[in-house]
This record gives sequence, structure tokens and C-alpha cells, in this order.
Amino acid sequence: MAEPFAPRFDSQGLVTAVVTDSGSGELLMVAHMNAEALARTRETGEAHFWSRSRGRLWRKGETSGHVLEVVEIRVDCDQDALWLLARPRGPACHTGARSCFFRRLGPDGLIRIEP
Repeated sequence: MAEPFAPRFDSQGLVTAVVTDSGSGELLMVAHMNAEALARTRETGEAHFWSRSRGRLWRKGETSGHVLEVVEIRVDCDQDALWLLARPRGPACHTGARSCFFRRLGPDGLIRIEP
């Protein structure tokens, strides 16, 4: 029996969305979704997010063409975080890196781990 889906958005109307590659399991990015972004993602099968810096809805890849095709959306126990399993069509990071997590923290600062 299915449980009701009732996402718990924060005081700004957002829920955290973690995105991984559905094939490799690699962590690609973390973003935020509002109700509209979540609805558009479910309707289209392509990841939509809320940009806090731009103050608007955006479809991943709308300018780069590097779309995230959502295969599955998982919901955490409190329904305040989402896990999107996706097939990336190109790099996930706006810098051109495959993942937004292309650096690690070293003793003297950030060290690039992806060429």
C-alpha cells in the first residue's frame, strides 16, 4: 500500500534534492526544489530546480543542453529531502565537470580530483 506523498518544504518553500547517476551511483549535484520544480520534474522526467541566487525556476540543461533525465525520485523518512537518480546527458556541473563534487578538502585548501 502506498503512503501519501507530503514533502516537507522549509520556511522558504524549498526541499533539498541530491542527484546521483542512476548507472554509476556517482554523486552529481545538490540543489533545491520548490513545489513547482518538483511538479515539473515529475511531469517532464527532466530535473527542474529552484535557483536561490537567481530567484527563479530552472530546468537543468536549459542553456547547456546537459539535461538530467530523472529515472526515479526517492524520498527520505521525514519527507524533507529528495534523492533523484538520473541519467546525465553531459556534465552535471556548470563548470563543465562531470560532477559538482570535483574537489576535495586538503590541509591547505581545495584540491581538484577530476581532470
